[in-house]
Amino acid sequence: NRMNDLIEGTRIGRGSIRIHGVDINQSDVDVIELRKRVGMVFQKSNPFPKSIYENIAYGLKLHGMKAKSDLDATVEQSLRGAALWDEVKEKLRQPGTSLSGGQQQRLCIARAIAMNPKYLFCDEPNSGLDPKTAIVIDNLIRDITYEFGITTIVITHDMNSVMEIGDKVVFIHQGKKWWEGDRHSIITTDNPEIEAFVFASEFMKEIRTSLKEQNR
Repeated sequence: NRMNDLIEGTRIGRGSIRIHGVDINQSDVDVIELRKRVGMVFQKSNPFPKSIYENIAYGLKLHGMKAKSDLDATVEQSLRGAALWDEVKEKLRQPGTSLSGGQQQRLCIARAIAMNPKYLFCDEPNSGLDPKTAIVIDNLIRDITYEFGITTIVITHDMNSVMEIGDKVVFIHQGKKWWEGDRHSIITTDNPEIEAFVFASEFMKEIRTSLKEQNR
């Protein structure tokens, strides 16, 4: 979403990023509109130093939503969409930073979907979370993709996440695309480099063993 415009010395190399055929790095692209369309969830949760309520409402206000009833409704809808409403509805005025790590990440997801983006870009959204919370985040990302009609792009090294939420999988190594397909066919690939990565976890080894037994 062109956030790298803010980093001094950033340059665009080869290739292009296109949304509906439009190169987003063209000089005439409205960056504000682009950022409304492309939500971001980062590797490390980064709630604003504001209340839980204001974490959601801040962006809405910047884009012209003034009526308190509209703000209240959107804040609640977004927190419900992030499976966080029931946990925070009685403490919306408390700081977002007072929440646990998993709750903070869900707050950041709620903040992103409040803007009604067409795309949600998640960079290692489970990084640093315990396995149980990581599963919650995986399920949440999968659910909001369909409930809100958002195209979600997840960057991850976690094959558990790939198998949980990856409708389409692209395997990139050393800056090149090595493989592309659905999450089930990656299990049967005969590419040795991809195979070594895919079956590094015990979880994936169990899946492979189960598939072999089914195919006997």
